[in-house]
Amino acid sequence: MTDTHCPYCSLQCGMTLAPRRARGGAVLEVRARPDFPVNEGALCRKGWTAGGLRGHRERLTTPLVRDRTTGELSAVGWDEALDLVAERITELRTASGDDSVAVFGGGGLTNEKAYLLGKFARVALGTSQIDYNGRWCMSSAASAGNQAFGVDRGLPFPLSDVEQADVVVLVGSNLAETMPPAARHLDRLRERGGRLVVIDPRLTTTGERADHLLQPVPGTDLPVALGLLHLLDAAGALDEDYLAERTTGFDDVRRSVAGWWPERVERVSGIAADDLREVAALLAGSERVMVLTARGAEQHSQGTATVLAWINLALGLGMCGKPFAGYGCLTGQGNGQGGREHGQKSDQLPGYRMIDDPAARAHVAGVWGVDPDSLPGPGRSAYELLDALGADGGPRALLVHGSNIVVSAPNATQVTDRLEALDLLVVADIVMSETAALADVVLPVTQWAEESGTMTNLEGRVILREQAVAPPEGVRSDLDVIAGLASRLGCEASFPLDPEEAFAELALASAGGRADYAGITYDRIRAEQGVFWPCPDAAHPGTPRLFADAFATADGRARALVVDHAGAAEQPDADYPVHLTTGRVLAQYQSGAQTRRITDLVDEGIFVELHPMLAGRIGARDGDQVEVSTRRGALKAPARVVSTIRPDTIFVPFHWVGANRLTNDALDPMSRMPEFKVCAAAIRHVASAQRVGAS
Repeated sequence: MTDTHCPYCSLQCGMTLAPRRARGGAVLEVRARPDFPVNEGALCRKGWTAGGLRGHRERLTTPLVRDRTTGELSAVGWDEALDLVAERITELRTASGDDSVAVFGGGGLTNEKAYLLGKFARVALGTSQIDYNGRWCMSSAASAGNQAFGVDRGLPFPLSDVEQADVVVLVGSNLAETMPPAARHLDRLRERGGRLVVIDPRLTTTGERADHLLQPVPGTDLPVALGLLHLLDAAGALDEDYLAERTTGFDDVRRSVAGWWPERVERVSGIAADDLREVAALLAGSERVMVLTARGAEQHSQGTATVLAWINLALGLGMCGKPFAGYGCLTGQGNGQGGREHGQKSDQLPGYRMIDDPAARAHVAGVWGVDPDSLPGPGRSAYELLDALGADGGPRALLVHGSNIVVSAPNATQVTDRLEALDLLVVADIVMSETAALADVVLPVTQWAEESGTMTNLEGRVILREQAVAPPEGVRSDLDVIAGLASRLGCEASFPLDPEEAFAELALASAGGRADYAGITYDRIRAEQGVFWPCPDAAHPGTPRLFADAFATADGRARALVVDHAGAAEQPDADYPVHLTTGRVLAQYQSGAQTRRITDLVDEGIFVELHPMLAGRIGARDGDQVEVSTRRGALKAPARVVSTIRPDTIFVPFHWVGANRLTNDALDPMSRMPEFKVCAAAIRHVASAQRVGAS
């Protein structure tokens, strides 16, 4: 048996894997691990069935290369596949320069993979064109955290602190379905008398737990925050001593929210003024208030501004740095935190150093043994990178590790067109995802139980996934792929194959950075149930809680920054009269490349959730086929008629091809986050449920 962690979300729940023989080969039995403090033995359906891809008939076990004449993929040996990739990369770099080759990573990659992928791009390829799908996860919260606090760590406290707050304000999160084991903390909060405020356009399983549920128009979480701060200031409920001692800029913020009286907020957001006043009174009378945001608040063209508004609220109440209080972001992807800290984001180097900082470049170049001037500068952000593929001046080749872009990218039809315009698309994956199906070269790589490596969960806790079983014959790790290509490209820098050796190098490269892992080792992680960064040396205990004495800014003070509401980039009109929002469902994860292939998780396919009033207006009943269209595309799916969503809003889960063909690619100016969470849409009735079934 092997103690390890779940392959899915950012909780990184502890579990034990027990390989056993079964008909058709070895399978992985998942068992509870009650000693890990994040989940205490609890797992969601996805966790319990995580071994389902072991021995799956769709598992990739040999490299595949597309014949340029027939267009068919056929099996080849590893040397042939890697030689071909290196040869074509060399041709493109010679003809069009280093930036003609791009790299796209994933928030599910281990820290070691993310680190070496960034090193590979900058040193072996010399390209600035690298980013990852985590740009679409919590980049807006990251941007806001860096601006306000001087550092970006999803939760600046352990998740269990939620239980000890007096009030938790949950903005844009369906925690009970997306991270079910974490919902126990909300339940314990309420058992001890705490209160829960949920802000979401839908009444979800999480919202059913709420003492106060606010259902705003999608894209209006920002004015809700501004209105609450206005009321708290007017009531004299702000912590003036804290603001004077620990913040700068709050007087400007105070003036900026003066015009956001409750009735104005009601007109913009749809939240009744009296409901807003009731929540403000609850916050004003509470000693420990915690504000948590997630993708519902962040995946907007004003996502960074929205998070900054909620941070201003927490600062105004004097909560940031206070025990069992403050602001935090609920990271989504398994390594959404660590994945951006160590170099696969276009503007960052290991340790959360910025790539345009000369001192940062010098430090990392010293670890890598290269000239700092040889490192490229910042590249395009994720969507901008994909949108430039195959275009004049854009990359001609793309290497994809750990991402299913065809399903997950906004305005996905446009992105698919750009992928098809490439001279070379290489995808490393465990199954034939929708993106791999377009590739010129497909490389079969190990899944989580077949390799070791570290992840950084939503708390900033660095944990270790231990290898439990050997990979299938013919499958290699991403570390092998990276090292093999680097060698064939003539790169003399080291690319370790052993993950522990790679982590030791990562620790050196991160030393002195904002995300400092220098004092963390595999042995410490095993002994301590994970280690919280920053941890600058072996004697340091790690940092479970940030900001108790100072923020990570030059003067130790938090920055309160003025923001205002501009609204979604695309507003409803006569042709597209309703709001479309997207999100996750309990049984599926991200693009569904893994979970859609596990029999025990296949409950249903894509659906369209809408209110009975809207259903009546278009003549649809529950189960009928409806068509949703936006300015970018359309999809047909069964209707799910519920009274728990706003009448002016429809919801579509994004785990299947189709949802992100509809979403808007408008970008946040600071984080470059696309506006996944709201766009203008039309909906019409197509066929009755009986006729759909008959066909």
